[in-house]
Amino acid sequence: MKSFTMGPAILFCPADRPDRYTKALERADAVIIDLEDAVAPHDKPAARRALLAHRLDPVRTIVRVNPVGTEDFVADMAAIEQTAYRTIMLAKTETLDDLAAVADYNVVALCETALGILNAGQIAASGNVVALMWGAEDLVASLGGTSSRRESGTYREVALQARSYVLLAAGAYRKVAIDSVYIDIPDHPGLLGESADAAASGFGAKASIHPGQIPFIRQAFSPSAEQVERATRILAAAQSNAGVFAFEGQMVDEPLLRHARSILARSTKSGT
Repeated sequence: MKSFTMGPAILFCPADRPDRYTKALERADAVIIDLEDAVAPHDKPAARRALLAHRLDPVRTIVRVNPVGTEDFVADMAAIEQTAYRTIMLAKTETLDDLAAVADYNVVALCETALGILNAGQIAASGNVVALMWGAEDLVASLGGTSSRRESGTYREVALQARSYVLLAAGAYRKVAIDSVYIDIPDHPGLLGESADAAASGFGAKASIHPGQIPFIRQAFSPSAEQVERATRILAAAQSNAGVFAFEGQMVDEPLLRHARSILARSTKSGT
C-alpha cells in the first residue's frame, strides 16, 4: 500500500454536488468526495452516479464511504470499483473486520466512535491503513453527549483525549494523523490556532469543510521564515558538536534536532 502524501489542507465536498468537485480540488491539496454524512439518504444514489460521471485526479482524491455493514456501503463500493479511485475514507472505522472489507484499498480510517477510538492502535497497525482521522462530533454523539466543545470553542477533555489517542496510534505505526474539521467557519483565528497546534503536535494534515479555511490551514502547516532559519542554524551547529550542546541558551539533544529536521521537511513540502 502507498503512503499518504496528499498534503496538509484537505477539503470535504458533498458527492451530490459535482459542480463543486473541480473547484474543491483546485483550492485544496486533496479533496474528500463525501458519500456519507454530507449526502441525505434519498440523494445517495444520485451522488454515486455523480461520482461515476465526474472524474478527478485519483492521486489527490479520497472518497468517504458509509460504514461497513450498511446497504449504502455495499452500493458505495460497487460504484468506486468502476472508477480509478483507490483511496477511501472509511466512516466509523471500529474493528479489523471493517478494514478487511476494504482490503484492496488504501484506507483513511475515520475513528469517530468510542470503540473506534479505543481500537485506534489496532486500526493503525493494519497494512491497508495509510492515515487515521478522528471525528469529534460523531464521537460525542456516540457517547450520548451534545457537543465536543465548550462555549469558548475549546474541546472538552474527552475530545482532547480522543484526539491525542488517535495521534499517538498513528505515530506508533508511522501513519499520518489527520486532525478533525473546525466547524465554526467564520472563525479564522480559531481555525489558525487549532491548525498550528495540530502541526506542532505532529498531525500531518487537517480536514476542512469550506474552501475559505484552506489558506489558514496551509499557513499553520508552513513553518515561518524564522523557524526555518533557526532550525537550519541548529542543525549546522550540530555538525561541530557531538552529543548534547548549548545553542543560544537552550540545551539541544537528539529530540530537538529531530524537531528541527521536521521543520525543514515541512518547509520543503510547502515551498517556504
